[in-house]
Amino acid sequence: MSSIFYLKAAGILGASGVALGAFGAHGLAKHVGNDATKIHNWATAAHYQIMHSVALAAITAIPPSVRRIHPIVAPLLLGGTIAFSGTIYLLTLKRDTFRPLGPVTPLGGMALIAGWAALLL
Repeated sequence: MSSIFYLKAAGILGASGVALGAFGAHGLAKHVGNDATKIHNWATAAHYQIMHSVALAAITAIPPSVRRIHPIVAPLLLGGTIAFSGTIYLLTLKRDTFRPLGPVTPLGGMALIAGWAALLL
């Protein structure tokens, strides 16, 4: 896929990460009670989402003529962020409903690690 796709995806991840982080800080307790673990998990998901949206934007903003980044990096960061943070959000809100997605969270984390490691290629 093109760099513009990943740049736009980074923008969507960043904007939604800020919105979800704000919801976690100001409205989540109404849905999960004052469960500190759930609030912390939500904050972690938002943090990782925002951090990786910036990384994705930075990687895709490098002009193709000078970019020496393996093409697998952007898809791994995007997919990993969606899988990791997305499943944490779902499991925080409705654990019983989304329990089958629990194993996706560490897979998303592994995709993020692989994306960073692919920068070494």
